[in-house]
Amino acid sequence: IPVSMGIDTWAVDFVLLDGDNNIIGDTVGYRDSRTLGIDKKLYQLIPESELYLRTGIQRQSFNTIYQLYAIKEQKPEDLSEARAFLMVPDYFNFLLTGEMVNEYTNATTTQLVAAGSRTWDYELISALGYPKDIFNDIKSPGTLIGGLSSQVVDEIGFDLDIVLPATHDTGSAVMAVPSDKENPFYISSGTWSLMGTELDKALCNEESRRLNFTNEGGYGYRYRFLKNIMGLWMIQGVKSELNDKYSFEQLCSMADDNSGFKSRVDVNHGDFLAPDSMIDAIVSYCKNTGQEEPSTPGEISACIYLSLAECYGQTARAIDTLTG
Repeated sequence: IPVSMGIDTWAVDFVLLDGDNNIIGDTVGYRDSRTLGIDKKLYQLIPESELYLRTGIQRQSFNTIYQLYAIKEQKPEDLSEARAFLMVPDYFNFLLTGEMVNEYTNATTTQLVAAGSRTWDYELISALGYPKDIFNDIKSPGTLIGGLSSQVVDEIGFDLDIVLPATHDTGSAVMAVPSDKENPFYISSGTWSLMGTELDKALCNEESRRLNFTNEGGYGYRYRFLKNIMGLWMIQGVKSELNDKYSFEQLCSMADDNSGFKSRVDVNHGDFLAPDSMIDAIVSYCKNTGQEEPSTPGEISACIYLSLAECYGQTARAIDTLTG
């Protein structure tokens, strides 16, 4: 019988609960069109540069701050009805224990936590017209939430402790980096490539904003100074479109065989966030930038992997310049 458990998930997505603790509306994944153009509307209330200085979080159109503003614009009744805001792992913890807490590392990805602090930026939240009382106290990784609810215990036949890890998966991944260096350099490679280092203090100046670096909360209130790079989502999309005819290993091998293919794409371009066809998006980008269009799975794979590698190199040099 396990003694304890903890849950981590991806960032930014959340649920809103009503007074009876039922989910309001749909729980929407971040690759969703409802936030298109929302950032520009929000910047009319607070300029992008000021928002970055306050929160240290990089501009991404799907951050929680923009998702909430989309709800405010498109379904304001949902926000009015809300009595609690829980990110995805917070909600799972609530279902298990009946306790509502917001965990620090994931909370920082909302772009609603003040940089250098350990709490919500309530002044910002009020300025944006979000109800302040839906945000719970922020707890740090390592916090014991409690045991399972009696209903869950009855179902599984035992109790255990629910403990907060770094509930943002990258926060947990960075804790596991096998390095004794004070400032490890890492890539957490998956759907996204999270590339960065750890700092004792948030680094949110104009240059880091221009280069779109983020300061996500880490374990021990350190900062994961990193860049979100589109990552293996692109090759995942290609693999799916090819009806999983090729394994990832085969796609890598075909990319090796086509390593001389010269065309490159900006992997962080919005065209690759949630396209109807990843292959078409890559071909169109090459065509529109006057490059050779990839025509085989090997050329497409090479274009993706080599474009990612170039972006990694640019990001590594930028981190070196910004942090020393």
